[in-house]
Amino acid sequence: MLRLPLPLLPAVLAAGLLAACSSVQEDPTAKWTPDRIYTEARDEVSAGAFDKAVPLFEKLEGRAAGTPLAQQAQLEKAYAQYKAGDKAQAQATLDRFLKLHPASPATDYALYLKGLVNFNDNLGMFSWISRQDLSERDQQAAKDSFQSFRTIVTRFPESKYAADARQRMTYIVNSLAQYEVHVARYYYERGAYVAAIARAQTALADYEGVPAVREALQILVKSYDALGMTDLRDDAQRVMDGTFAADGTKASTDFKKKTDPWWKLW
Repeated sequence: MLRLPLPLLPAVLAAGLLAACSSVQEDPTAKWTPDRIYTEARDEVSAGAFDKAVPLFEKLEGRAAGTPLAQQAQLEKAYAQYKAGDKAQAQATLDRFLKLHPASPATDYALYLKGLVNFNDNLGMFSWISRQDLSERDQQAAKDSFQSFRTIVTRFPESKYAADARQRMTYIVNSLAQYEVHVARYYYERGAYVAAIARAQTALADYEGVPAVREALQILVKSYDALGMTDLRDDAQRVMDGTFAADGTKASTDFKKKTDPWWKLW
């Protein structure tokens, strides 16, 4: 073992301490005012550097704790997290904001942003799912998005976000219903008629009045027919005739040829 001469030991220890101190990075915002931190964070957002903006908003939350500026920082941090692709953290930040500030005048915006985060998850899922073998998919993100938008429409009908929230709710409902029908058709085309019936019935029960209802009924009629369940087939056909047939004629159970992706509703 190497033994250092005693006179050198204090010098070595001192050098080690200096090296340790130099390795600790100095906080460049230590002497900044809250207003400056906010300005710098906003500049990063404007430049698209959302990952750099997030820690600045976090510092601002601490420096301006208990003030409206801290609440603003929390909301803008959630937006930066969302734009940076960290949607789980954005959700957590928004949930925390809504819990801590239930009477905030920005509650409608927080709910709207929360809906947007899940809405984009929803669209991302719908844009690629049809290229995979389908069985079961988690629809919770879309349902959570719908709930956020519905809360805005219910609690804040005069909010500037309410009109857009209503449109997104309609799209989500149509998308969820069409998803169920798409899965039902997937099962039908593979001869899994019981599974096809179950998914078509889900669409009919949960999403009454949406465009996908017609195809859901078509799948029911054809699946019951394939299983030899003639009474149920005829019941489903009567519902189709009463809803979609013109001049008392029998409604067709033929599927329309798909020219666009199944999730493209317009």
